[in-house]
Amino acid sequence: MKSPLVCLGLVLCTVLPGFAAAAETAASPFPAHMIPDSELRVLPKTSAGRQYQLHVGLPASYRKEPQRRYPVVYVTDAYWDFQKITAIEGSLVYDKVVPEFITVGLGYAGENLDYGSMRLWELSPAPFGSNAATGHAADFLKTIEKEIIPFVEREYRADPAHRVLAGASLGGLFTLYAMYTTPDLFQGYVAATPAVVVGNDWLFGYEEDFAKSGKPINARVYVAGGGNESPSFLGGVLRMNQRIVSRHYKGLAYDFRIIDGERHAGMQFEAYVRGLRFVFAPLAPENGPSTSP
Repeated sequence: MKSPLVCLGLVLCTVLPGFAAAAETAASPFPAHMIPDSELRVLPKTSAGRQYQLHVGLPASYRKEPQRRYPVVYVTDAYWDFQKITAIEGSLVYDKVVPEFITVGLGYAGENLDYGSMRLWELSPAPFGSNAATGHAADFLKTIEKEIIPFVEREYRADPAHRVLAGASLGGLFTLYAMYTTPDLFQGYVAATPAVVVGNDWLFGYEEDFAKSGKPINARVYVAGGGNESPSFLGGVLRMNQRIVSRHYKGLAYDFRIIDGERHAGMQFEAYVRGLRFVFAPLAPENGPSTSP
């Protein structure tokens, strides 16, 4: 088993070229490309001094159908993954394999922030050694439950009966942690390449305690790993899959997949595509082969 520091290094690996691209865009004399039907909402600081910014993506029909309510996909690491979800939503809706939905990316307010360091506070359920800036997932989950969800459902036409939580890497770890902590808060969970090995396999012990409680998981859950991720990291994902399958949790609809040939970051697009299709399957306008094209 790798040390917590090595595992931490793994989950901090992100697609850094995006930062260089952002710098080039800032210096460009031409207009930036904006994501249509998107909004930024800054929330007041929490009691812990954390200030969150919500990246909100609205469905194409949102302003045309004022009486309609929509499922909501809450995704961690908005500064990276909001664009992933909004990029694939249109294709999935076109194929009629998911309903239209609102996307709410969970991020931070401010400029030139070190997201890689900041996210450790929110997304890790247990401290990484003596690092005080880690291990506050419980606080973040409480903020989501008590402040962010009520805000979204007050400000937007969100359907409280159809909430989905999604995340990748540490975000995937947080997604599974939330499932075991408040299993009824969301009806769907998508954990892409979840970093279950960090904190010396902390989540495995937490899952075991949950299993002993006999509580059901009345949700649709999708977990995926990349076929070319590091063996130790992928091994943890595989062990968690085996653990979940062996439990036979009452109420749980579960799917798992290895994204063949992909590494930690590259697998996330396909994982989100397949994960959203799975969790939204009961609401999909159509299933099976398309009639056209």
